[in-house]
Amino acid sequence: MRVAILVFFLFAGLGQLFGSQSGASENEEFDATEMIMHHIADSHEWHVISFTGPSGKHIQITLPLPVILIHKGKVWSFLSSKFHHGESIVPLGSDYVALYHGHIYLTDASGTIQKDENGNILNASPFSLSITRNVASMFLGAFLLILIFGSTARAYSKRGGLAVPKGIQLVIEPIVLYVRDDIIRAQIHGRKADFFTPYLLTLFFFIWINNLIGLIPFFPGATNLSGNISFTLTLAVFSFLSVNLFANGHYWKEILVAPGTPFYVKLFLIPIEIIGMFTKPFALMLRLFANITAGHIIILSLTAIIFVLKSIYAAPLTILLSLIMFSLEFLVALLQAYIFTLLTSLFIGMAVNESHH
Repeated sequence: MRVAILVFFLFAGLGQLFGSQSGASENEEFDATEMIMHHIADSHEWHVISFTGPSGKHIQITLPLPVILIHKGKVWSFLSSKFHHGESIVPLGSDYVALYHGHIYLTDASGTIQKDENGNILNASPFSLSITRNVASMFLGAFLLILIFGSTARAYSKRGGLAVPKGIQLVIEPIVLYVRDDIIRAQIHGRKADFFTPYLLTLFFFIWINNLIGLIPFFPGATNLSGNISFTLTLAVFSFLSVNLFANGHYWKEILVAPGTPFYVKLFLIPIEIIGMFTKPFALMLRLFANITAGHIIILSLTAIIFVLKSIYAAPLTILLSLIMFSLEFLVALLQAYIFTLLTSLFIGMAVNESHH
């Protein structure tokens, strides 16, 4: 059953990729890099399906997302469908904006994109609060998180906490107990563990759910939220604040005073400790970003072999390797949520636990 589900997901993803390439000319050279970057990058629309119609015309169905821009002190909002997949410009008063490679730029009335000799875009960008595909996927993950735990909480309120778990309780309770007892309480001592448990449980499940959504190769999945550096940076900042805002005096004494060490050693040790305060969340940010992005790139690269070789005979081996990687990515989705939560718990424990020496 599990293998059948994985095969279905994989072929659905291949169908999406074949559909996205069907609109190109047969003589046009396939660009694997562009295809991969297009699928892992954020966008202002959510791709639903692509197919070739009866007349041979390439049809692409997308879900337009809200574009919210602040320009010259005014707020402008409209759906991304106004850009017509980047073929049209949208007026903002006396100025215009264009969608170019997933980014919005200020242009003239003809939609000119100016570049320097190195190919860097010179056009300015308005301040954007737009709901992109990754943001919409994050809202979906948050909704699923509320739905799952809301249903679990209602089940406990109806049946009582001492009743034998059933249904969704049977799935959620062992995971919650494992994260609480073997991750959080193992790193944070006493009642302080219970204080941080709601945040750390939310962190674990939020990362895990969004990782799983990204593995679904068709709408409403196929996003790369955890592979977005802004997302992982935000999680790392919250972990940084959790560590340093609630740290006790012993933690700050070890960093700023380094008791028990000679003065000349403190000259080197204290700056290193201060730098370490920032390198720890930086490592959290980079680890989650790199592992999730790498998984997406590997699967897409294996799929691209079919288009590069232009041979159907490469499909069986490519599908087999993609299926293996796809299975591993389900493990990575859970493993990265576990590692992020474990290290955050460890850093918090180092900051709030009482010294025993």
